[in-house]
Amino acid sequence: VSRWPVARQSRERSQFIEQFNDFALQRLLAEHTGKLQDLISRTAYMENQRIRSNPWKVDPADEKKYWQSISEELDAASGREDKEDVELALLRKIVNRYNEEIVGHFSPSTFAFSRTFLTSFFKRLFTRYFERGRWRWGNKEALKQKIKVRGNLPLIRDLFEKGTVVILPTHYSNLDSIMVGYAIDANAGLPSFSYGAGLNLYNTEIVAYFINRLGAFRVDRRKKNPIYLECLKSMTGYSIIDNVNCLFFPGGTRSRSGQTEDRLKLGLISSVIEAQRIHYEMGQDRKIYVVPLCIGYHFVLEANKLIDQHLRQAGRDKYKAVRIPPITFTNILKFVKDMFTKSSEVYMSFGDPLDVFGNQVDENGVSYDKFGNTLNLADYYTLDGALSPNLQRESIYAKLLSEKVVASYKKFNVVLSSNIVAFTAFHLIYKEYSENGLFSLLNLRDVIFKISKDDMIAALRAILPHLMELSENTTITLSDENWHNAESIYREGISKLGIYHYRSVLKESGEHTLICPDIRILYFYHNRLLQYGLEEHMHWPEAVIKSE
Repeated sequence: VSRWPVARQSRERSQFIEQFNDFALQRLLAEHTGKLQDLISRTAYMENQRIRSNPWKVDPADEKKYWQSISEELDAASGREDKEDVELALLRKIVNRYNEEIVGHFSPSTFAFSRTFLTSFFKRLFTRYFERGRWRWGNKEALKQKIKVRGNLPLIRDLFEKGTVVILPTHYSNLDSIMVGYAIDANAGLPSFSYGAGLNLYNTEIVAYFINRLGAFRVDRRKKNPIYLECLKSMTGYSIIDNVNCLFFPGGTRSRSGQTEDRLKLGLISSVIEAQRIHYEMGQDRKIYVVPLCIGYHFVLEANKLIDQHLRQAGRDKYKAVRIPPITFTNILKFVKDMFTKSSEVYMSFGDPLDVFGNQVDENGVSYDKFGNTLNLADYYTLDGALSPNLQRESIYAKLLSEKVVASYKKFNVVLSSNIVAFTAFHLIYKEYSENGLFSLLNLRDVIFKISKDDMIAALRAILPHLMELSENTTITLSDENWHNAESIYREGISKLGIYHYRSVLKESGEHTLICPDIRILYFYHNRLLQYGLEEHMHWPEAVIKSE
């Protein structure tokens, strides 16, 4: 563990931050030459606004005083002969403050403890207290059967010896970071990564203690000023240049709609393209490998808040926002009961490793084009025989890589029984209300929607052969469940769909009826299967509304 790149980075943290400061500063100067006063003034203004409108417990105690002093020093410099030197010093000061906040730590002893703690935590989340032949949530080996890892792990392990690996997961839940970190270590046997964690998680002291010592760098999404955004983007790029294996969510934030990302943040992707170029400029023939990763849950704990946020943005005045009810003692009792009586699983599905231009690679790290010809990646950065930066060219490369990653998400997304049950149930309900539109349906708050169990199973029988055909054509990936049996998929899906919500997403009422108490949550889980044309195949009305 102590030999991992993320551990080495932590040991050399002071030196890393000093070099990281220079890297971020040079990028800011290149973009804002002659405009430092405007850059610093805008940043100070935005930070003072943030402090007034959205303070957090985790914020430094001197936050307000610090930014007031930055504004005062900037004003005082306006009439001085060394104005540019003062502005440069202020910019360096701000960059250093941000980078000290962003860069995390990695403690091998805390990591060792977290292995034991997270094994216990995930056993309780994904397994029953008692099952036939097993007692008290089972052991670590039983948990491995609940955290299912798919993909070419031997190839991925080989690539760690050949270069730097960047994992790009889908993002649905606050659970994702620790879930991926645990699975990468316990189930895949890969070294720990540097990864981004939202600063909001640090508001809880025990969570902050662990995340701050497990290689995470802090991401404060409240901060939208250009200096902070450049520092954050540079953190990923410079870590890769420093040969630290990284993990970041290229969608930028959790999927509010429940849909797998179909558009990625090109700023983060471009940092990987740039890092590869800088390796070549430094005379290093070290390659960077990109590995897409799809995460698949039967439940997302914060689905209620996420879908409400999505619908507010997508529907605007068409959608009546929901007041999220507070957590009650009854909710807590149900959650505890479910932990003892229900089980679930999560899929970690790794896509095929790629180079930074989206080309396939082999176990030796050699890149191949679609015709099987070997490639020299330095040629991508070469113009008239010389390596050179070209932002327009690299932005095109970033777009091409993002398209390859999105295509990988679509192909390696593992379809679960709960996904297809939610998808089918929502459309059976939507067919009855489609004339009035999607938001008319989603605004119905006090309606208990009913579905015939026979209609549900009949619809599943019709759609499952199409899913299996997509799987045979490697267009989609199916879970380990019995996809030849509609009744089995129905039972599995109903029992696992959103199991920890305080209200069941779908439940049986009598022998012949299914009921849905909250159509919004059903819609959230339905959205996971939007990209495969299943509505058209089943002659169902299109129900997706995308945010701009």
